Amino acid sequence: MAKVALIYKQILMLKNKIYNYITLELIKSFILILFSLSLIAWTVRAVNFLDLIVDSGYSTATYFTYSLLNLTNIMTKFIPLSFLLAMLLTIIKLERQNELLILWTSGIAKFKITNLFFLISILILLVYILFSTVITPTALNKSRSLIKQSGVDSVTNLLKPNAFSDAFKGLTFYIEEKENDIVKNIFIKDDGNNLKNLLPEKSSAKNKTIIAKRGLVNKNRIILEKGFIQSYEANDTVRIIQFNKTILNLDNLDNRVIKDVKIQETSTFKILSCLKNHYYKNISEGYVKNCPKNNIAIVVETFSRRVLMPLYIPLVSILISFMLIYTKNKKTKILNRYMFFMLSFILLVLAELLVRFSGISKIGFYTYFLTPFILFPILYLVLINKFWKELR
Repeated sequence: MAKVALIYKQILMLKNKIYNYITLELIKSFILILFSLSLIAWTVRAVNFLDLIVDSGYSTATYFTYSLLNLTNIMTKFIPLSFLLAMLLTIIKLERQNELLILWTSGIAKFKITNLFFLISILILLVYILFSTVITPTALNKSRSLIKQSGVDSVTNLLKPNAFSDAFKGLTFYIEEKENDIVKNIFIKDDGNNLKNLLPEKSSAKNKTIIAKRGLVNKNRIILEKGFIQSYEANDTVRIIQFNKTILNLDNLDNRVIKDVKIQETSTFKILSCLKNHYYKNISEGYVKNCPKNNIAIVVETFSRRVLMPLYIPLVSILISFMLIYTKNKKTKILNRYMFFMLSFILLVLAELLVRFSGISKIGFYTYFLTPFILFPILYLVLINKFWKELR
């Protein structure tokens, strides 16, 4: 009895080592693929963010911080695809090294490997939910707050020769020549009353036009020389003020970068509060940030994207597990490999596309929510049945 118990214990330890080995290989592949895809996509996105420096005048530090905070959003979107590719590559690797054959001959049932894949998919699901509901909204919200709090670092990049610049709301610049920080023949049109400090306190100017021969740009200030200010007053009179030197301070001007918090940057708690307020009417009429009363569909879609979309990840683990079914013909094996990969990929694409319809109606929402719970047991039973047929 002691020998039997010892042998059983050794077999159990061996199986645990095998399970740990497969889990480690799958997790390593998942992390590597996720970071590789995210880094490529983030690099492309970071190039687009260069507009913050070139067109909006923000500092390099603000640009890099803003770009890094957007990395979590990219990683969240690539989690399902990374898991799919990691499972595919792990199974192919185990097949090529004949490790799967060793597993089957050592008495490990295929459905146990499928169960292992399912447990790992649950772990990935929880990671996805953690990112989508907590980490990503928080990071995106901080990136938007960074844009709000960070002023324009320098207007030098905003001023381009022989081109109109309207980086600031209600303010248009035109310069004829530019050499380093020296600009010449400057034309400034102020339709938003941004430069009201240049006129007397009693002025009721609707708009102003500033023309100067020369200017020196010093961060957020422009020192203008030899020019005049023409203002159009409320009583339909025109006032002209000449100056030898004046200073334009652009610190407090509002640029055209969107600073309002978007729905994807809103916390999940506020999303739930918004839905509760809309459907149950048990919250006071107080204003819930980013809760559009006339477009609740976008709120439902955001909730579905954060909480319901991860439910499709375990379906991927079951579909890819069909590759474990034994086939004698090598061409059939390759065909099955491509077929189940494509089915899994199509499933993820449909999950991404159909989430947009989850907010249109209650039928769309419940269909999107219940689909993984309906498909999973069906696919699992079909797969187990295939494994049992192999044993017979």
